[in-house]
Amino acid sequence: MKFIFLIAAFNAFFFAILLFQKKPRELHDNILILWLLYLGLFIGVYSFYSHELFIHFKLLSISFTSLFLLHGVFLFFYILALVSYKKIFDKINIIHFAPFVFFNCYLLAISFFPNISETIRLDYAQVNISPPFLFIFFLIATILSGSFYFALSIRLFKKLDLNIFNNFSSSEEIDLIWLRKLAYIFGIIWTSLIVITVIHHVFNLFSMAFCTDGLFLSLSVFVILIGYFGLKQKVIFSGDMENEQVFVEETKIKYASSRLTVTEAKQFVDKLNNLMVSAKPFLNPNLTLLQLATELEISAHYLSQIINEKFNLNFFDYINQFRVEEVKAKINDPKFENYSLLGIALDSGFNSKSAFNRIFKKFTNLTPSQYKATVSRT
Repeated sequence: MKFIFLIAAFNAFFFAILLFQKKPRELHDNILILWLLYLGLFIGVYSFYSHELFIHFKLLSISFTSLFLLHGVFLFFYILALVSYKKIFDKINIIHFAPFVFFNCYLLAISFFPNISETIRLDYAQVNISPPFLFIFFLIATILSGSFYFALSIRLFKKLDLNIFNNFSSSEEIDLIWLRKLAYIFGIIWTSLIVITVIHHVFNLFSMAFCTDGLFLSLSVFVILIGYFGLKQKVIFSGDMENEQVFVEETKIKYASSRLTVTEAKQFVDKLNNLMVSAKPFLNPNLTLLQLATELEISAHYLSQIINEKFNLNFFDYINQFRVEEVKAKINDPKFENYSLLGIALDSGFNSKSAFNRIFKKFTNLTPSQYKATVSRT
C-alpha cells in the first residue's frame, strides 16, 4: 500500500510541474497546481508517517486529518474557475476555507489544556472516552465535507449547462464530461467510506487503518486522473466575457426588465430569419451567441431574449435545429448520396459523431440511420 501512495505522490508533483510549464496558464491551472501539491504532500506524508502519527501524536494526526476539509474546497474552486467568467475569490467564497482554519485553531487552543487534549482522538471505538462536543462537531464537518462539496459540484455543473445552452451551439470540449464523472465517482467513494467509518465507530467493525487507507487510496487514484485530464483542460469562459453584453446567464423570466420594444423585436426576428436562410451561420460548428449577435449588429442579450421568447428555445437548440434540417435536406439531395452520414453531419455544422447522433434523435425521435432508411423506402 505504501508503494501505491508514493507513486500517487510522485504523480501529483509530476503533473504540477507540467502544469506550471503550461503556456498560457489560466486560473484553473494555478488552482490545480496548488491542489496537486497539497495532495502530493498529503499522501506522501501519510505513506511515511501514518503509523507514528496516529499512535504517538494524536493532536497532530487530527490536524493532519483536517486536511480532508480542503479536498472538497479545491474541487469547488477548480470547477468554479472553469464554469464561471467572474472573479471567484471574493469574500463569500473565501469562507469555504473557514472550517479548516477554525478546526486547527481549536486544536491549537486545546493543546495548552492537557486535560482536554488527552480526550481528543480519532479512534473512539477502542476506548471509553467522552470527547468534547466541539471536537465532535469538527469531526462530523470533516466527514460530511466530501458529500457537501459533491452537492455543490452538481450545482456548478447545472450552471455550466445553462451557460452552454445560452451561449454556445456545441458543447464538445467545454461540457467537462471527464470532471463530472470524476466528481460523481468522488462523491460515491467518499459516501461509501463515510458509511464504513460510521460502522467502525458504532459496531467496532473494520479497523481505523482500513478507513484511512481507503480514503488515501481513493485520493491516490483521484490524483492520477485529475492530473492527467486537468493537464489537457482548456479555458472555457475567457476573461473578456466580463462585459455583460458578451455573456448571457439569465433565463427568460429575467427579461421582464428588458428595454426591447415589440417593434424592435419583430425587426430583429425578421433579420435573424433572413440571415439563417441566406448566410447559414449555423454551418460554423463553433458558432456562439456573441458571434451571431455581431453579425446581426444587435446585443447578445437582445438576441438571447428573441430566441427564448419568440422561438421558445435556448441558443443551443435554436442553432442545432437548423443543422438537423440541413442534414435532412442533404440526405434527400441526390448530390450527397455518396456522402456518409458523418460526412453530411460535419458538412452541416456538427463537429462530432456523438453530438450529431444525440441531437438528431432529440429533434426527430429517430437516429440518423433510421431517418435515412425511411427516406430510402419512399
